[in-house]
Amino acid sequence: MNIASSLAIIALAALIHASFQLSVSVLTLLGGHAIGAKKSQAKVLRLTTSFVFGVGVMTVLLLSFVSLVLLDVFGGQTPQVVWAIGCGLLFGVGVAVWLFYYRRAKGTSLWIPRPIASYLHERTKATGRSAEAFSLGLTSVLGELIFIIAPIAISALVLIQLSPVWQLVGIATYAVISLLSLTIIWVLIGSGHKLSHIQEWREANKYFLQFAAGSGLIILGFYVYVVEVLGSTVGGV
Repeated sequence: MNIASSLAIIALAALIHASFQLSVSVLTLLGGHAIGAKKSQAKVLRLTTSFVFGVGVMTVLLLSFVSLVLLDVFGGQTPQVVWAIGCGLLFGVGVAVWLFYYRRAKGTSLWIPRPIASYLHERTKATGRSAEAFSLGLTSVLGELIFIIAPIAISALVLIQLSPVWQLVGIATYAVISLLSLTIIWVLIGSGHKLSHIQEWREANKYFLQFAAGSGLIILGFYVYVVEVLGSTVGGV
């Protein structure tokens, strides 16, 4: 796999990551509580900025950690069976996202464990300082790990095949693209847009986002399977 193909896979995986909505939900909730508490626009901006920064830091740490573990176990030559497992993970999570990413109720409640959802909700209401918002951003990434682990794992498998310089480029690419949806919401909140309008848009388009995320995972899994598993098998015959 050449560098362009590797970065394309990482970019697509990051775009799928960006389509997941837990961090977006927490960010809008954080902004709503801050505005409801009559905090200044500057304070709201500091809290939301710290949250987005926390999400970015945890994403980089998580991708780097998974890459380090895979590199330590497999080196730069990943067995085909591991690629097949990674593709299977993409397929499985993709189907799961199709079926039950959102709870079957009005609103944008996500299908994550109740204790995690309750913890994030309570911490969001109690967050009043930038350090707390940063910590909340870190936690929100872990809260959605069951869904984002698939694109992160496949990106890590791609990263360990690259040279150190391109690994850094790949990690930066993943981090920037995965934060696109959060960045858009952050800009909207910072520019004074009503959170009710943002939430209405999310609710109106939630099934499209759900379908896009699930389809993206399956398409990515199929592409990686063809390139890394079937391609290597045919090339080795």
